[in-house]
Amino acid sequence: MNEHAIIALSMIGFISILCQWLAWRLHIPAIIFLLLAGIVLGPTTQPLNPSELFGDLFFPLVSLAVAVILFEGSLGLKFEEIRGVEKVVRNILTTGVLITWVSITIVTHYLIGFDWALSILFGALMVVTGPTVIVPILRTVKPNATISNILRWEGIVIDPLGAILAVLVFEVILSIQLQQQVSIPHIAWVFAHTIFIGGLIGAIPAYLLGLLLRHHIIPEYLHNVTTLAVVFTVFSISNWLSEESGLLAVTIMGIWLGNMKHVPIDKILHFKESLSILLISGLFIILAARLDFDQFQQLGWSAVLLFLSMQFIVRPAKIFISTIGSTLTWQEKVMISWIGPRGIVAAAVSALFALRLQETGHQDAILLVPLAFSLIFYTVIVQGLTAKWLAQRLEVALPNNTGFLIIGANIVARTIAKAIQEHDFKVIVTDNNWDNIKMARMEGISSYYGNAMSLHADRNLNLVGINTLLALSPQSDYNLLASQYYSSDFGSQQVYTLLTDTEDNDSRSSINHNHQQLFYPDITFSKLASLLSQGAKIKHTTLSDNFSYEDYQQQYGRRAIPLFAFNEKRELAFFTCDEPPLPATGWTISSLIQE
Repeated sequence: MNEHAIIALSMIGFISILCQWLAWRLHIPAIIFLLLAGIVLGPTTQPLNPSELFGDLFFPLVSLAVAVILFEGSLGLKFEEIRGVEKVVRNILTTGVLITWVSITIVTHYLIGFDWALSILFGALMVVTGPTVIVPILRTVKPNATISNILRWEGIVIDPLGAILAVLVFEVILSIQLQQQVSIPHIAWVFAHTIFIGGLIGAIPAYLLGLLLRHHIIPEYLHNVTTLAVVFTVFSISNWLSEESGLLAVTIMGIWLGNMKHVPIDKILHFKESLSILLISGLFIILAARLDFDQFQQLGWSAVLLFLSMQFIVRPAKIFISTIGSTLTWQEKVMISWIGPRGIVAAAVSALFALRLQETGHQDAILLVPLAFSLIFYTVIVQGLTAKWLAQRLEVALPNNTGFLIIGANIVARTIAKAIQEHDFKVIVTDNNWDNIKMARMEGISSYYGNAMSLHADRNLNLVGINTLLALSPQSDYNLLASQYYSSDFGSQQVYTLLTDTEDNDSRSSINHNHQQLFYPDITFSKLASLLSQGAKIKHTTLSDNFSYEDYQQQYGRRAIPLFAFNEKRELAFFTCDEPPLPATGWTISSLIQE
């Protein structure tokens, strides 16, 4: 590999992470920065030429990357999440796909001017939605659980189905161009064969791998690389047996493995998450770098009109027809209709087919990629900027009912979590330490194992009903990072941080300025942990006309560290250094009491 190639690959990696960081910092979908970066590196300044850099390996590498992305996304899908809306999801993936395909085909033919064959192919490509883009939008919008689960399942499962549909159309187009005989039975056979092979090749290895992991036949340090090797093998064998069935196979494999009982997949998820971040970022940059501005000018306003048709006619028709007879309200249907961004699969598959069709002499195929990227950009921008406003107007955004996300599952975090949970508030603890998470689960506390600021958390950490962050980790830097990350979601007034002994005065001042400091100035994580180890307990006391807050303070004195209190309306308030609550009659105070 020459020096230019090494520099180019390093540049792609560095800029990918920079774009992801900007997206995290500004809470904007990363795809926007990645597309802009690719355009700047490719058609604008031209230091990056993907075709020259990768040569014949370009599309095999793109295919493998998409396979890993789909596997990682499907691994987090749980069947219990769609209980009650199974019929809706099924209809969206069947009737809805057909409606979208036919509608976009017709609109593309008359607005863009593609011939019918290319319009049918583009319609098949656009039935997909982008799970890598939907999740950041859902994170910002915070719709109810029904809307979130339907959109997540649609985004993950429809990607391989859309890719298979596009492959079938592509094969028919090639057969016609090569003047081969094409019949409906032949098309039906190809479709059934693809589904059968993809399902079989995906399910069997997933089951066998799950057994090996469950019974610890594979050592823990080999879980990640073994799973990755199996994903590549499943994808390759499935494609070999039935062309382009590999995406379905790895998706089935992920869903099957993710829903097996007693299979330790947490660390696999974290590994795949990190890999997916790099692959998704790199793919968008590389594919965007192959764009040509002249092709966008050739499309003109027709691409905008196509987007408007998809946004206001095609998508609503799909959702409203697919949800006939369901329990969804009209507001929920409108919200689901509004969110349907396109993502990496649409970009990657359109690039693959465009090149192959150009090689067979189909000149209009050169516009497939810029048209796909135009729709990706329009859907992400418009839906990302307006979805939250629409959710609030439709009243499908979650109310500010108090639920708590706690950073840390240590003894301090678990004790406070249980105390809050006793009063029927929703609580989730998060931690990178498996032993802490295991203890939390044994104590009946909902938990998330992993980094609460990760892409995997964005996709799988259920924040329905959560509006408050408690940073209770013994690591001050991690607490501060989590506080900054979630302050834009919850608001700085709903972010609380517990001091640690390692923080100096400057860092304490910074935390006080940006977030709320829990309890008294001299109360740190170590002090609470020490008191708990000495037998201190959290006790709840309800104030009355005969027992006021002043009486409470006189009775317990310095033996009590007030943690939080809530009034008769179940409005919970934490004791903080700056603005402690003033409990009155009817309030319940929860304090750590030293015996």
